[in-house]
Amino acid sequence: MNISNHPLWLVGFRPFFALACLAGLSLPMLWALIFSGTLPAPTTTFSSIQWHAHEMFFGFGWAVLGGFLLTSTKNWVNQRGYHGRALIFLVSAWLLERVGMWFEGMLSPAVFRISNNLFLVSIVVMLAWTLIKYRQDDSYRDNYLFLIILPLFLVSKNLMLSSDYFQFGWVMAIGLFRMAFLVMFERTLTQFMKNVFQVSILRNPTLDGSIKLLALSLVFAEPMPTPLASGISLLLALLLIGRFFFWKPQLALRRLDLGIMYLGYLALVAQLLINASNPWLNGAWVGSVSVHVFTFGVMGLVIPAMLIRISKGHTGRKVIFDRLDSWVLRIMILGFITRIVAPQLFPAAYVYWIDFAAVCWLTAFSILAWRYIPYLVEMRVDGREH
Repeated sequence: MNISNHPLWLVGFRPFFALACLAGLSLPMLWALIFSGTLPAPTTTFSSIQWHAHEMFFGFGWAVLGGFLLTSTKNWVNQRGYHGRALIFLVSAWLLERVGMWFEGMLSPAVFRISNNLFLVSIVVMLAWTLIKYRQDDSYRDNYLFLIILPLFLVSKNLMLSSDYFQFGWVMAIGLFRMAFLVMFERTLTQFMKNVFQVSILRNPTLDGSIKLLALSLVFAEPMPTPLASGISLLLALLLIGRFFFWKPQLALRRLDLGIMYLGYLALVAQLLINASNPWLNGAWVGSVSVHVFTFGVMGLVIPAMLIRISKGHTGRKVIFDRLDSWVLRIMILGFITRIVAPQLFPAAYVYWIDFAAVCWLTAFSILAWRYIPYLVEMRVDGREH
């Protein structure tokens, strides 16, 4: 059989969710070992912190976002979507980037830049082309936002590896991922609540548009005057809190599979409130709380639930969270508590909290890899091709 016809290459979520599982179980643990001095840092001219931040956003994060968008965009415009050799190329480019990031110090600057940008340039162009070419068939009017934010990820990733603009880069990265999650929350939670509870949640075009406009402005929070960035963060947080209470959390929180999405929503709000209070409380936190509230609270809680849901639903299986699925979500909640809350209470054990949080990711994503990679490499069970 031609390898490009293998089930793994039928739809974007299949190879990239497999990579996301492998990245989720390995990258945090690698960082914990590097942070504690147990493992030597990668051979790079940039710092190990830059390596860690880049790999969590553009290694793990973009494996998830890439798989999600490659799958979603084809549904939004009702087209077949990229498959076969196109996906093999993207996966090869993603893997090349991981190798290049570890051995950057041994590569010429030109070779490193090519290896480091090939994947993201390629997938951004492919996704943008899909949205532009089939815009007349697009079922979402606000998909123009992706045409704005996707190219900005390229700016962010290159700034993140700069010695002078690292903070600018990771603030941009969080802002861009925040935009992606806000769009995803609107679209998926509207559908989930209707399917599960037969209820509608508040969708007001003016409110939703204001939220996304404010979030887009915060992509450029770093060069803003501090009072302005804090004020926008506070206003966005207040709008999100107000909308939250009209999204029927009293129903969603009864079920862990839906409730964890709402917890991720609240973590996004909490991160904004922390940013808004930074001028007064910046020295009060132990560790990089703002960044990790987002990575552990938004990405860490929401992504496993989405991986489970999409891996089951898009392979023809019933989307039911069984006991082991629920334990994965509980382990990720424990990881959030361990990484964010515990260091504030017991700062002397900071290194051990990082280790324990990494073990939580290792455990949860190992379970996901063991359970769902077999689904991703097999044909759909309902007889459909893709």
